[in-house]
Amino acid sequence: MFALRQKLLLGFGGLFLVIALIGIQGVTKVTDLGDAIDVILRENYQSVIACQAMKESLERMDSGAQFILLGKVKEGTEAIEKNEVEFEKALQVEMNNITIPGEGERAARVQELFARYKVMIRSVEDESAPLESRNQIYFNDLLPLFRGIKDTEDEILKMNQQNMYDANQLARSKAAKAREQMYVLLLLGAALAALYVLLIGRWILRPIKRLTQSVDEIKQGNLDLVVASDSRDEIGHLSEAFNEMTASLRELRRSDEAKVVRSQYAAQQTFNNLPDAVAILDPEGKVEVATATARDIFGLKSKVQIQDLPFKWMADYFMAALRGEETTRNEENISLVQHFIHTEEHYFRPAAAPIMNNRQEVTGVILILKDVTEQLEHDELKRGVISTVSHQLKTPLTSIRMALHLLLEEKVGSLTPKQTELLIAAREDSDRLHRILENLLDISRIVSGKVAMEIHVAQPNQMVLESVEAFRAAARDRGVELVTELPGDTADVWADTQQIGHVFANLLSNALRYTDSGGTVTLSAKTEEERVQFSISDTGRGIPERYLPRIFDRFFRVPGQETESGIGLGLAIVKEIIEAHGGSVSVESHEKEGSTFRFTLPRADKIAKESIAHG
Repeated sequence: MFALRQKLLLGFGGLFLVIALIGIQGVTKVTDLGDAIDVILRENYQSVIACQAMKESLERMDSGAQFILLGKVKEGTEAIEKNEVEFEKALQVEMNNITIPGEGERAARVQELFARYKVMIRSVEDESAPLESRNQIYFNDLLPLFRGIKDTEDEILKMNQQNMYDANQLARSKAAKAREQMYVLLLLGAALAALYVLLIGRWILRPIKRLTQSVDEIKQGNLDLVVASDSRDEIGHLSEAFNEMTASLRELRRSDEAKVVRSQYAAQQTFNNLPDAVAILDPEGKVEVATATARDIFGLKSKVQIQDLPFKWMADYFMAALRGEETTRNEENISLVQHFIHTEEHYFRPAAAPIMNNRQEVTGVILILKDVTEQLEHDELKRGVISTVSHQLKTPLTSIRMALHLLLEEKVGSLTPKQTELLIAAREDSDRLHRILENLLDISRIVSGKVAMEIHVAQPNQMVLESVEAFRAAARDRGVELVTELPGDTADVWADTQQIGHVFANLLSNALRYTDSGGTVTLSAKTEEERVQFSISDTGRGIPERYLPRIFDRFFRVPGQETESGIGLGLAIVKEIIEAHGGSVSVESHEKEGSTFRFTLPRADKIAKESIAHG
């Protein structure tokens, strides 16, 4: 029995042999045809051309002789001299191309007759002889030589033309024979190819089809399949190896089923012990596994379709994740979901993320619902404590500041220099403590919504110029240049100008504080599609990149700053004010290059005032 390789070599070898025979035969016949054509061109065509040239030159010489006899001596002489040279050239070509028996004798006769013709034509050209004598020479001697030369040339011409015809017939005969041989070889090749195709179907394609069908069966879980093998070639060995593989898979399936059950049970137990509501869904939205919290609170039980639950927002998160989008659990501006559990109000922060395979295809979605009720309560309690403490401290602090003021004015008696120094230090600390309490109260009021926002249409350029004017003197004292870049067509915005004035004041004071003498602070505004963006850029020392994500957190200060810079509430207040206006704030900074703070406010011609007031 042939092996698969031998079968392939047998089939392709036969086809290659036929192709080689066709190629060799084709090259041989084309070479023969080329030789035959070359004979026609080399041996006969040149002689034909030479004879035609000699006849034409001889006729013109005869015309020249007639011109002389008619009295046109000059024209006749020029024609004779010119065509005599052309005749001899053509005669030389013919003498060098003698290829047919009998052609040489005729060419020699032409040469002999032409030599006599040249002598006689000189007699006709001799003007000293009488015209009558020259006429007799022309008709009695020259004209017979002319006819003899032409007749001999015609014989040479006919001999070459006949030979060309014979060579052409020979070439046609060879071409017809070559065509017949090519047809036979092509039919033989087609027969071999058809036979090989039939054998390929039997030897290779049919066993491969059986293997393919077996693979489809195994994909559907049928591991009890046995592939029939009726050959001992490589495909037969492959079929046997395939049967051995399915036997191994059957054994592995029996041993792995128990492991899978254990793994599923362990995964379910792990999910049940998770404190958050977590569910894994397939791409169709069916719940595959979920924690006890997810099942009990939101009804995310196994095999439940998420679209059937009464939570439209949950389906929206699922569809967003299915599109490849991802929401993170730590975004503070993400919407919270209110849900009552046994009449108790709870708040959940939803997040959904796609589950990807190694080909970056979405194979499922993980849905996480974190209960942030306690966190919100803690934040509210913290804000309440801060507000209460700030209010409680404000009254005694006011009395202390008043007492320090009266003492420093020596209303109750004179002070020694040392006492004055101590009281001044105490007044500065009490003023700093007052600013801290005011900032705390501002944040508390903004977050709780107790600050009455007086939103109205405002002109951005005017707000920037007014804010810059208040810091001109401070910038001049520090040696810092204040620059404004304001286009004339900046769109109006919705804003509480007093609150936005606090934003500019805070950002400008920071920019001046951290910009050395000779530096520049630039304020600019530009109109965007829905908003107007404001920028405050400086050429100061910059902020290290690792601190940028926390720069707007409360009580956060970049390490290494001087103590006079505050306690880290200024930028937090900026963020709360801007977000209360429906805008956003960001920072971009590079160490030793400077910082740029940007914030946006809604355009008055694009967003209604009510949409800002209601968040």
